[in-house]
Amino acid sequence: MSFFNKVFASIGIGSATVDTKMEKDTYMPGETVKGVVEIKGGKVEQRVDEIYLTLNSTYLKESDDKKYTVTAAIERIKLTTPFTIGVNERKEIPFSFQLPYDTPLSIGRTKVWVSTGLDIKGGVDPSDKDFIKIVPNPLMAAVFNAVENLGFRIREADCEEAPRTFRGRLPFVQEFEFVPFSGPFRGRLDELEVVFFPSGNGSLDIMLQVDRRARGLAGLFSEALGTDETYVRFNVSNADIPSIQKQIQNIIERYS
Repeated sequence: MSFFNKVFASIGIGSATVDTKMEKDTYMPGETVKGVVEIKGGKVEQRVDEIYLTLNSTYLKESDDKKYTVTAAIERIKLTTPFTIGVNERKEIPFSFQLPYDTPLSIGRTKVWVSTGLDIKGGVDPSDKDFIKIVPNPLMAAVFNAVENLGFRIREADCEEAPRTFRGRLPFVQEFEFVPFSGPFRGRLDELEVVFFPSGNGSLDIMLQVDRRARGLAGLFSEALGTDETYVRFNVSNADIPSIQKQIQNIIERYS
């Protein structure tokens, strides 16, 4: 019977299983994620070479004028050294890791999840997948509030492959696209795009793309040539929260 159990375990039948449980399901970038990985042994003793957690998201990549979705590993955390899990044995392995500051927010179609993997020699590797919600930290929330107070509303949010000029640690950036529906910029702008470049010291680089609406013949030529867009990059910290709206308004007015 033991021989057949080993054969079945090698193809994933009756082998060890894994279940990851986190303290909560909603986090801000930079926050610490805590939880436990529960492992239950199968019908045979198995050697686990490694347990790892991978923080994942997806982004849009363009090739041959077509866009397709690619999964990106934002972070990978190794939890253990090799060990053996006995028949029906239960193990709990606690973990704790800090979410990277550049973890994308769960806005629009963007999803973020933690996958748990066990490397088992000679067998099918068990895995687990847990979605988490990433919400803006106070500084990011202040930027969104400022943009909305200026009469913009969000139209789209996507993670897209970044040009090398704007690429950071990850191959993509998350773009938030706003359109003016009221206020001083209605009729003056087509859209406003916001991209965050967070740093570990609590500050935030912001890139605004101000897309001006064509006005007159010169405006139409400008739009046709793609020169009606201006990129502005600036830095803010928590100390700037009270003045962020005025700062963003001044930038838009200067380039609209």
